[in-house]
Amino acid sequence: MTTTAEAIIRAASELTPLQIVEELDKHIIGQNKAKRHVAVALRNQYRRRKLTEEWQAEITPKNILMIGPTGVGKTEIARRLAKLAKAPFIKVEATKFTEVGYVGRDVDSIVRDLSQAAYVMVEAEKKEEVKERAAKAAEERVLDVLLPGGTEEGRGKMRELYKAGKLSDRIVEIEVKDERSNVGMMIPGMEEMGMNLQDMLSNAMPKRKVRRKVNVVEAKKILETEEAEKLIDYDEVGREAVYRAENQGIVFIDEIDKIASGDNNRGGGDVSGEGVQRDLLPVVEGTQVNTRYGAVKTYHVLFIAAGAFSIAKPSDLIPELQGRFPIRVELEELTSSDFQRILTQPKHALTKQYVELLKVDGTHIEFEETGVVALASYSERVNQEVEDIGARRLHTVLETVLEDLAFGTNLGKVTIDKAYVEKKLEAIVEDEDLSRYVL
Repeated sequence: MTTTAEAIIRAASELTPLQIVEELDKHIIGQNKAKRHVAVALRNQYRRRKLTEEWQAEITPKNILMIGPTGVGKTEIARRLAKLAKAPFIKVEATKFTEVGYVGRDVDSIVRDLSQAAYVMVEAEKKEEVKERAAKAAEERVLDVLLPGGTEEGRGKMRELYKAGKLSDRIVEIEVKDERSNVGMMIPGMEEMGMNLQDMLSNAMPKRKVRRKVNVVEAKKILETEEAEKLIDYDEVGREAVYRAENQGIVFIDEIDKIASGDNNRGGGDVSGEGVQRDLLPVVEGTQVNTRYGAVKTYHVLFIAAGAFSIAKPSDLIPELQGRFPIRVELEELTSSDFQRILTQPKHALTKQYVELLKVDGTHIEFEETGVVALASYSERVNQEVEDIGARRLHTVLETVLEDLAFGTNLGKVTIDKAYVEKKLEAIVEDEDLSRYVL
């Protein structure tokens, strides 16, 4: 493992469960029980690494099953957790997979996607490390094109103009790799085979070059990328990606309740249900999957599954899979007070997003407390009367309230108070049939 990986793990391990929860609180309102469980699970990953190799091999993650209706923060908790930990993270839907032997995605693709996410993450870090050297090399190549065979004095003057940005719009012709040669035909359900074949062909065949006419700014970006790729050891990137996927990887399996078999279906083993559960089992409990970057073992990958379980129950999952998700946490339904906090407290709250968006066109909106309370109250009411979609209801309500403001430009200062919200929503909410379609 390289110094970069060690530094990242060290930085992440400094976060205590309390600090992890505090960071999650900046983006997610409520659900403290779920936050505590994921914080402990993340901390345990780093605690395990502090032990001897013998103990590391024996201690496996305690996977989590989140139970709660849509829109209460299940996905967002897992996504923010991975971002906080700088860990490879993928979100998959259980309903997208089919049992082995049928056309469709097999569950092993989860591990391949996780290794790809780790690879992209490590590659980005490596490019950042060589950024300055790549920029200098790219600068020399751009100057070679701008002033081929020039004197040192002439090159020095051209460099000054280049750094001052006075040559940005000048069109130059550069020689770059032909990216089109890397585009292959993908067969549904056989993406991995297609990528492997593509890699094999690209390694066997000589790299094609094409000449492109671009401005100096675009040429600089293209050449910096090429120079960075020359400076990176991609074998090392692959090895580190496998290490991170195995030891830091987080997989979020959504809609797992949709593949649970009810009492009437028990023993049926249908393609999209019990058969998929049986295929998921070895991946979750620990197996080895071959990927583009090497064999990846899943024994220490953290799996977080989630579902509404409005029809099926967790006990409808096959017993073996139930046992692989020992921590179960039920997320609470969101109330009007939760909606008020969601609209105002997070760093990038919805109201703040709209303020910044409309400010671009000269419309300055201000949300008064009465307006926020009214938005939250209407959202809760529509959730109760129509369909509970959690915090996602705020998006539809806000879009309806701000429709005229978003359509106009340079409207000056506009205050969103209770009267404004009621004027836009009262008629729609009162008409139950209309609210089903509009909100």
